[in-house]
Amino acid sequence: MIIPVILAGGSGTRLWPLSRELYPKQLIDIYNEKTMLQNTVLRLDGLDKISKPIIVCNEAHRFMTAEQLRQIDVDPMALILEPVGRNTAPAIALAALKAMESHNDPILLVLPADHVIENENGFHKAIRSGIEFAESGSLITFGIIPKTPETGYGYIKKGELLDNNTGISKIDRFVEKPDIETAREYVESGSFCWNSGMFMFKASQIISELDIHCPGMVSPCKQALAGGSQDLDFFRLSLEQFKKIPADSIDYAVMEKTNKGVMIPIDVGWNDLGSFDALWQTGQKDKNLNVIKGDVLTHDVKSSYINSESSLITAVGIENFVIVETKDAILVSPRDRVQDVKKIVKQLKDNDREESITHRKVYRPWGSYETMDIEKRFQVKRITVKPGAKLSLQKHFHRAEHWTVVSGAAIVTKDEEQLLLKEDESTYISLGTMHRLENPGKIPLELIEVQSGSYLGEDDIVRFDDVYGRKED
Repeated sequence: MIIPVILAGGSGTRLWPLSRELYPKQLIDIYNEKTMLQNTVLRLDGLDKISKPIIVCNEAHRFMTAEQLRQIDVDPMALILEPVGRNTAPAIALAALKAMESHNDPILLVLPADHVIENENGFHKAIRSGIEFAESGSLITFGIIPKTPETGYGYIKKGELLDNNTGISKIDRFVEKPDIETAREYVESGSFCWNSGMFMFKASQIISELDIHCPGMVSPCKQALAGGSQDLDFFRLSLEQFKKIPADSIDYAVMEKTNKGVMIPIDVGWNDLGSFDALWQTGQKDKNLNVIKGDVLTHDVKSSYINSESSLITAVGIENFVIVETKDAILVSPRDRVQDVKKIVKQLKDNDREESITHRKVYRPWGSYETMDIEKRFQVKRITVKPGAKLSLQKHFHRAEHWTVVSGAAIVTKDEEQLLLKEDESTYISLGTMHRLENPGKIPLELIEVQSGSYLGEDDIVRFDDVYGRKED
């Protein structure tokens, strides 16, 4: 039995403004019509003896993660919520312990949720070739056969060859991201692969190796699981115990220290889409080698990535550039400088700018809302409620709200009163009124909300009842 473990944490800061802290790249359809998370799960179709996946994600992303799995008809074995980030080693340890609760000692296939793999059949073949090694106790990593010298990836040096047909070898050593000259030497030598961050091993074996090489990690992971609880579709870890888990990557914690490491070299059209240059490399190019998305007009533009979400972008006489527009931000950068986008994100965070955290359109388990206009004492939002969904029963201390239904129908609760609103009908929610909005219909409910008051922050909310178990978000 192979249990996929999908690591769906991370914030994807190098793809800002498309990727934000509360809506990161693994949850965005930046490669094709599916999101990165959905592609990661779907590419496992066709493998034998593959079970439902275990998903490990940030608590703040839980509803979007669950919804995206529902859209592709995937019911995970477990959806483990991390209260805070602790890197990959604790996430893998928790998944291994969780897997062994219901299966004797399965093989875990650990996959980050933000990779592109174009040759899925080749990937399946590599996985099958590693099963025997995993069963015998090896810790397998999948190394990407490099075609160009890249400074954005770590490298793994091949050791003793174990299989002539597949090229499977022991691991000689891991090396950090090199400078360009060193990377060129690595590629020319033929002895190195890129470190993909994908692994395969028996659950008991990775726990045993963690006990040996990182002895302070497994015990608090067990306690975090033991003190956790099931909450709707999610498994919530004990926050108190989770905070005791040391943060570390699986590379540092185990793979660089173990003598059981094995590498399977693969050439399957892999890319981690870690930058806009990677999006340019993998994107469909026009005759001028431009990757264009959205409403864009160009003249004498070459080898550029231009992505418009909501506005017309026009560009003249540029080459090797990145231009990305969202409803609240614009990024302009040479393609060879896009790694520095994370420095812009740091400036945004240092200045408490919301643009580092969320988009204008914010997703909730019941639907979404989008800020259309905002000033000091008023805010206008477009709210979409999914069929059959309802918001929490709540009230605000600093703002009043006026709702106008644009399409669909709404049941509105105001204190003891309940009314049905149809298209072009409206109601007023005065400050301090307990209220709830729900969609009783079979089509999405669309309405315009106008807020007015002295404070319009999302934290001005008191919930009295919520079908999604939320208290603060």
